[in-house]
Amino acid sequence: GNVAKNPTLNTHIHEGRSNTSLVRLNDNGYEDLVIAIDPGVPEDGKLIEQIKDMVTTASTYLFEATQKRFFFKNVSILIPENWEGSPEYKRPKHESYEQADVRVAAPALPGRDEPYTRQFTECGEKAEYIHFTPDFVLGKKQNEYGPSGRLFVHEWAHLRWGVFDEYNEQKPFYSGKSKKIEATRCSTGITGKNRVYKCQGGSCTENFCKINSTTKLYEKDCQFFPNKVQTEKASIMFMQSIDSVLEFCNAENHNQEAPSLQNIKCNFRSTWEVISNSEDFKNTTPMAAPPPPPVFSLLRISERILCLVLDKSGSMSLYNRLNRMNQAAKYFLLQTVENGSWVGMVHFDSAASVKSELIQIKSDSEKNKLLESLPTVALGGTSICSGIAAAFQVIQKLNPQIDGSEIVLLTDGEDSTTGSCADAVKQSGAVIHLIALGPNADSAVTEMSIETGKHVLATDEAVNNGLIDAFGALTSENADPTQKSLQLESKGLTLNNDTWMNDTVIIDSTVGKDTFFLITWEKQPPSISLWNPNGTLTEAFTQDTLSKMAYLRIPGTAQVGTWTYSLQAKANTEILTMTVTSRAANSSVPPITVNAKMNKDTNSFPSPMIVYAQVLQGYLPILGASVTAIIESNSGKTQVLELLDNGAGADSFKDDGVYSRYFTSYSENGRYNLKVRAHGGTDSARRSLQYPLNRAAYIPGWVVDGKIEQNTTRPETTEDTQTILENFSRTASGGAFVVSQVPDTTNVPLPDLFPPSQITDLDATSEGDQINLTWTAPGDNFDVGTVRQYIIRISGSIIDLRDNFDDALQVNTTDLSPKEANSKETFAFKSGNISEENITHIFIAIQSVDKSNLTSKVSNIAQVALFIPQADPGPDESQPNPNPGESHPNHDSGVNISTVVCQWWGLLCLLWLLVLF
Repeated sequence: GNVAKNPTLNTHIHEGRSNTSLVRLNDNGYEDLVIAIDPGVPEDGKLIEQIKDMVTTASTYLFEATQKRFFFKNVSILIPENWEGSPEYKRPKHESYEQADVRVAAPALPGRDEPYTRQFTECGEKAEYIHFTPDFVLGKKQNEYGPSGRLFVHEWAHLRWGVFDEYNEQKPFYSGKSKKIEATRCSTGITGKNRVYKCQGGSCTENFCKINSTTKLYEKDCQFFPNKVQTEKASIMFMQSIDSVLEFCNAENHNQEAPSLQNIKCNFRSTWEVISNSEDFKNTTPMAAPPPPPVFSLLRISERILCLVLDKSGSMSLYNRLNRMNQAAKYFLLQTVENGSWVGMVHFDSAASVKSELIQIKSDSEKNKLLESLPTVALGGTSICSGIAAAFQVIQKLNPQIDGSEIVLLTDGEDSTTGSCADAVKQSGAVIHLIALGPNADSAVTEMSIETGKHVLATDEAVNNGLIDAFGALTSENADPTQKSLQLESKGLTLNNDTWMNDTVIIDSTVGKDTFFLITWEKQPPSISLWNPNGTLTEAFTQDTLSKMAYLRIPGTAQVGTWTYSLQAKANTEILTMTVTSRAANSSVPPITVNAKMNKDTNSFPSPMIVYAQVLQGYLPILGASVTAIIESNSGKTQVLELLDNGAGADSFKDDGVYSRYFTSYSENGRYNLKVRAHGGTDSARRSLQYPLNRAAYIPGWVVDGKIEQNTTRPETTEDTQTILENFSRTASGGAFVVSQVPDTTNVPLPDLFPPSQITDLDATSEGDQINLTWTAPGDNFDVGTVRQYIIRISGSIIDLRDNFDDALQVNTTDLSPKEANSKETFAFKSGNISEENITHIFIAIQSVDKSNLTSKVSNIAQVALFIPQADPGPDESQPNPNPGESHPNHDSGVNISTVVCQWWGLLCLLWLLVLF
């Protein structure tokens, strides 16, 4: 069911992706790593010094850990605009806060300083960014997380190579083949004590761990305390803070039994095997000499400099394009662009003209001056290079270097000459945001192969509001999130004379400042009514009949609650749109945000794509929201997908605030555009206060000379710590992506080349001689539809089941009829006849088959133990307790199960023996 990516499709375009990292590997060294300090972090010169120290020690540790392959060569530290200037600070080029690899920002919750990587893609794929808190960088959390340089390497492995943690706080213990309860770790050579350690009022007690009768594992308050002095060298993805740990687990010492995320996500491969399979590894050979220390550049964010480059060629007179461009540009100038920015304007057809030099926007008077400069007539040919050259001249008057300045290029045109300035654009260091309008703007863009900025497609279907969404997405990549314009609503309808467009918009308490309602029409001004949550009619909208739009800015902070609007069309086949934006109500309360992306920018049929949308408040995930993706093709056809945060199908982790879904319903070749809506309904959406995934292990304490020395306990979080949120709504543009090799489907449906998605959440428990399975149903095409059948197989060996699934013993599933995708499935069977000798566990996996006989990848492997494990004093205390039954009343009384061979009876016979004893 795996479809190879098309190797010829390498038009390297970053399409508004959220992980457009600038990092490149060059001769073993990582270049252009960006570490950004959040604008909300108070100025502290020590932070910069500590970042340098962290990266410098990390570079040496990384070099040794990767067998002399990789190091950090040059690093940019991005300093906020509100920090004092200094002669050594330069102006950034493409580096921006949004694209940074590492963010130094306040903790998601006060006092919660765990360093983590925002990672929600597959094993072996790059993650989004690393989040460190200022206290962590300043070395105030060294006891709990170990030295920052080593920890940076742990997080870098998440970020760059897509490996996962080898500890698991949800499953800290497991029953091993040794018939003992083992701590989840890698490698098993790491020694320590399993203990319940409690301190109250200055005195501490240390107790052996008790076994829970249901899970047959240790009770919840049992923890693994590692020995401070060890000799084991692996693994960095378990606990890099142990002094002796210098390596990643490899195929020789990897612990395949542990229920770690690395095993679950990477199919029981060790972290070093995944790293060795990466592009980075394949493109390098070990170095002979040690590397030089990293070189740092200090870049201070400065005022935004931006030039609009607007196409007014003859084809802009078609499909109402010129007027729609003006509506969207006015919206951008009135509402999106941040105060303090410098904005200029250029028009072009076959030649270019400068309509406004750069003006700094401080109030409405500057905005109005720019609004008056928009084009009124569309005539002539298309020369994109002329437009860009004119924009460079405008920018150079303020920023002679150009680099780091932005150009917003809107074009609808085929222009075969764009290749002529492609190099100049690359050399300039300018960030080019491209808005491609209509179906023919494609070739120009491919010619230029612009690698920076946001790329959005807007079709000629005005009802989809694509142009306004595109301009709304162009907020500054460096502005404080509390200063940015956020889209709450964006929708359109085609109506007949006297029919109504009635709806509501929710304004939640995290926004409400500078709230802006924008209405556009195509033919006649509609009648407009807007009521605030009290039911009071607002004042009249400002009408701009020339551009066919009307708008209203709510003074002060808009009232929280449901606003209601009614628009009545005054012409037949009228298209009305409504856009609502706002900013954070309070600079100290982060607003709820949604951002969206596809898993890649270019793709070829029949490989699937994945839509991701993150719903966050600051850095806290928002759960339980209703999230939909609207995907529009080049010709304006739209598909709507419900995105899910259920940890199944395309969604990597349940309840992490990332909502995902496969997209396979391609209708044509060419560009597609993504837009996402997130809505929190009453009592449904809530903030997750769980610890983030993919973080460094918290160390509860160390065993020193046989005694536990405890670290400060971290703030407790329980499953129930979720605060219910009020209602909210957001929309966001996710940029464009390009699909090729879609067969012509004029008279025939697409061939079924899409298998069911892999089941990733299979879970097994045993009850007497019965094994109970649960999982989330996949679909006929990945996660849509219903599969035809499930094949369940079992084995006594995890690796046999993984590598030779088709030869393993099949379970009878005639009574199991599959449910629709994303339903919960359950199935129970008697374990019966595993005929392998001396087995300690039964391993189970599932494969799904669809109606075209396409099979899914084999699921994750679930397991049940066939014995009651022995409580273990701890890996370092190899002397068995002479009377285990006395000190641990929960023990089985020393039956050595491995001497009993139950050749044909499997679990039944074992359980019977255990009952006897």
